[in-house]
Amino acid sequence: MLYRKLGVTGCGVSVLGFGCMRFPMLSSSSAVDIFDASKPIDEEQSTRMIGYAIEHGINYFDTAYPYHGGQSETFLGKTLKGDRDKVMIATKLPIWLAENSSDFDRFLDEQLQRLNTDFVDFYLLHSLNRSAWYRMKEMGALSFLDKIIADGRARYVGFSFHDDVNIFKEIVDGYDWTLCQIQYNYFDENYQAGREGLEYAAAKGLGVVVMEPLRGGKLTDRIPSEIQTFWDSAQKRRTPAEWALRWVWNHPQVSTSLSGMSSMDQLMENIRIANDANPGSLSAEDLGLIQKVTETYRKMLKIDCTSCAYCMPCPNGVDIPLNFSLYNDVFMFKDEDLNITLYNHMLSPEQQAANCAECGECEEKCPQHIDIIEELKKVDHRLAE
Repeated sequence: MLYRKLGVTGCGVSVLGFGCMRFPMLSSSSAVDIFDASKPIDEEQSTRMIGYAIEHGINYFDTAYPYHGGQSETFLGKTLKGDRDKVMIATKLPIWLAENSSDFDRFLDEQLQRLNTDFVDFYLLHSLNRSAWYRMKEMGALSFLDKIIADGRARYVGFSFHDDVNIFKEIVDGYDWTLCQIQYNYFDENYQAGREGLEYAAAKGLGVVVMEPLRGGKLTDRIPSEIQTFWDSAQKRRTPAEWALRWVWNHPQVSTSLSGMSSMDQLMENIRIANDANPGSLSAEDLGLIQKVTETYRKMLKIDCTSCAYCMPCPNGVDIPLNFSLYNDVFMFKDEDLNITLYNHMLSPEQQAANCAECGECEEKCPQHIDIIEELKKVDHRLAE
């Protein structure tokens, strides 16, 4: 296993981190089951996977309060009990559930109990965006982070992020963070924080943890024939997972990349790839091929939305870029069931396309001149249950 320094901490973290959101389950029917407490983790298989991961050098384990309906932290605490000195644990404060500042301590203490430990190595504010950032500051979350470092309940603190690069930079500059966690893969190079955010955070001394390097499996499952033709044309044959992971690890600013692995086969493949994951190891020809793949995926877009978010905020609460992203994914990644589930169960009724009041404010702001009102109607027609 290769290791990289996590920002200014000096901690050597395995380039492959174990994302604890997608453990194998005893029964499963959709992607959102990973948040369902009634769907039990397959503890026998998952325990074998964690043991194999540690044996092969993985030392960074990432979980969060809602993963597997709360089971992830509890299972991880039980399974890592004898190996606590060999691993680093990251978990996250569920900021959307916090109603006042006293909830911060309550959640962390509950999480420490679940994890069967006196401290976590990394504690993150979970899923910061513009509104959540301002809300957390107002509620005193930054003072809380100071406190838990001082009292030893967390060694380092950070945040995970889902919004545009401008607010990302503001958050990076708004506190003495140790690490940040961003979505990054070859398809999302300029999405949310993107490459600009990656380089900005690293230059500020933050460790950068990448999530969704395989875009939730979309870059490895149900590969369109047009895409597979490109992979097959490469002089050096690699699996789609290897191309995607190596692209992320090719960036020296990346400290570790998380993978939510649901089988021993996935874990073994990712460890094999990680053993050769040096930055700058992809050739110009390799990078050119990946660029062609990205361009081909983008030609499959039904709505040419770049998620720039100039259309936001919607006065009626519709999350326009997210609706378009789910709709596009149906055609690019051939996974309609997943995106129907996400639309109906992960988006609030306010955020859904059906909540559009047709005021037209968004269309005046859109630099791509998208007919947003009509496109939102198509989204709801295709994805609403």
